[in-house]
Amino acid sequence: MKVLNSNSKNFDKSLDILLLRRKNKIQSNLISVTKIIKDVKKNGDKAIFKYEKRFNKNNVITPTSSQIKSSIKLLDKKVKQAIDAAYNRIYKFHSLQKFKDISYTDKYKNRVNYRHVPLESVAIYVPGSTASYPSSVLMSAIPALVAGVKRIVMVNPGYKGKQNPAVLYAARKCKIKEIYSIGGPSAIAAVAYGTRKIKPVNKIVGPGNSYVAAAKKEVFGDIGIESMTAGPSEVLIVADKNSNPEWIASDLIGQAEHDPLTQCILISKDKKILEQTKNAIVRQLKEIPRSSIAKKSLITNGILMFVNSDKKIIEITNKIGPEHLELNLKNYKSLVLKIKNAGSICLGKYAVMAMTDYGVPGTNHILPTNMSSKYSSGLSVSEFVKKISYINLSKKGIESLGPSVITLANYEGLAGHAQSVKKRIRRK
Repeated sequence: MKVLNSNSKNFDKSLDILLLRRKNKIQSNLISVTKIIKDVKKNGDKAIFKYEKRFNKNNVITPTSSQIKSSIKLLDKKVKQAIDAAYNRIYKFHSLQKFKDISYTDKYKNRVNYRHVPLESVAIYVPGSTASYPSSVLMSAIPALVAGVKRIVMVNPGYKGKQNPAVLYAARKCKIKEIYSIGGPSAIAAVAYGTRKIKPVNKIVGPGNSYVAAAKKEVFGDIGIESMTAGPSEVLIVADKNSNPEWIASDLIGQAEHDPLTQCILISKDKKILEQTKNAIVRQLKEIPRSSIAKKSLITNGILMFVNSDKKIIEITNKIGPEHLELNLKNYKSLVLKIKNAGSICLGKYAVMAMTDYGVPGTNHILPTNMSSKYSSGLSVSEFVKKISYINLSKKGIESLGPSVITLANYEGLAGHAQSVKKRIRRK
């Protein structure tokens, strides 16, 4: 992992270079992604089969109901119970996010209503192939269910024609009936533009690797995507002398095992904690199956930072705007209200990011990455509703308020606007 010291003269420049290098790597995949999307638009299912065979050794686009049932039967009972428990907690928390419609009548008896209308159809992207995430099914589908979306489609890459039974069980739990065993940019293109087998949707949400994130940006405008970048994962941990370096090391590794482009950062005012954590990482990496992925992530994008003031820690954190932030501090209250940019914030030594990844607290783990927390939030019920204004003007209302509209329209040089109002005002 790279080591930076805030006392160094070139600290800010060095940090900017490291952050930009990762950002450029994520964005560099756009050219190949564009070619795949064009191919799917032109050749439909034929192109989907081609990319599935190439990347996932997969020749199944739509699993049958009997295949899904037999796969779920193999799932361990304890895993089912864990998914059930997570479902209940996530559903309960997201149910609190429901919106209230607005109805307003003014003194002229003009009526204005503002209604929240659920989207008609959404696709949820669930990462898969060699690793699968039932938690991502719950995180994406439950807010859509709460919002009232009628058609929820799941795309989840299989491997050699098989999908993960836990993913399929979570999909069944969320009442998803339309499942496609596809992934990557070609899957994004399929739900955006449709094929003979797949009907297009209004919006696609869900986490994915850099190729998936690039594909979602490319189709945006033709369909909707989340109001954030949900790409390769990130964690930033702020630790003090009271922190346990073994725990912190496991938190960093837990995030690093997702993807080689994952970003793991540790900041502390205590050099001893930084050194002890670094040593603990080396030991613990030998204990996990996905150590090669985690190691590559930590070497390429991992940063250990010695920062000697709270003010500077707050400044750096807000600059990075991490997806996950852990304030592993005895006195986190002195920092937390000054941090404005983060997807979610874990407070104290027991609030570990891994707990939030599986939905046990009830919050959503699909969060803004790649600095997009500066202008967006994590996935919520609001992503699955649109707002429509309904305006009913009375005769008295247009006669009382119309003259000011006519004045403004004429000032802007839009005589047609002025005339359309003027014609409705009673002549005196």
